[in-house]
Amino acid sequence: MDDQKTTAKPDEVEIDLLELATLIWNKFWLVIIGLIVGAAAAFAVVTYGMTPKYKATSTIYIFSKTTSITSLADLQIGSQLTQDFQIIAKTRGVVESAISDLEAKGKLTPNSVTYESLVNCISVSNPPSSHMLEITVVDTDPIRAANFSNTLSDKLRDQISEIMSTDRPSVVQRADVPKRQSSPNVRKDVVIGAMLGAILVMAVLVIRHLMDDTIKISDDVHKYLGLDVLAEFPMIRDQNGAKIRGRGGKYNNRKHASAASR
Repeated sequence: MDDQKTTAKPDEVEIDLLELATLIWNKFWLVIIGLIVGAAAAFAVVTYGMTPKYKATSTIYIFSKTTSITSLADLQIGSQLTQDFQIIAKTRGVVESAISDLEAKGKLTPNSVTYESLVNCISVSNPPSSHMLEITVVDTDPIRAANFSNTLSDKLRDQISEIMSTDRPSVVQRADVPKRQSSPNVRKDVVIGAMLGAILVMAVLVIRHLMDDTIKISDDVHKYLGLDVLAEFPMIRDQNGAKIRGRGGKYNNRKHASAASR
């Protein structure tokens, strides 16, 4: 009965975290190589495989200079109107009017941009607790991104003025030509690539270790098979004098070790 309790089942795999940590530490140079390769691959993909994009933002205040806010009700109405104007900013009439205006000014090649392609690059947001709208455009050309953002804000002001029958809303900030790309983020992507490379190497090391059924030392026989070692044969030669050995100079797998222990 006691023998049955202490005998390990051959199919069971015991994971020793300290042993895995030691394995990774001993092969740490491979992890470093994986880190470097991952970072280099990510840098190559980001630099040569992805097109840089630039973000330009203009801001308008939905009330005009002549609009007076006299009560809390006016503020609440203004908050509701802000949400409505966010939707209006991306309507076909506003977007196509901006495209036509830029084409007429020679800032955009005719028929090079459509409503469908531009509207996906536009985002309109309302900063919390404010009555302002931020019109952001993302484009591969920084100058074109700024032109689109400023022209869209102007067209939205015209639309608001027409709907509300008031003066045009005030401009808080015009979009400047962005000097740095908004995406891809080279530094961030390189760090992620390096981490993925290192993790991949560690995963391969751990999987190979767990799938390796080689008996390397005598303690492994008792650990994996629950058997006591009667004798050890460090090396065996066949009839031709060639060495027969597994990794570590021991038997190739647990079945051979089990036979030897008997």
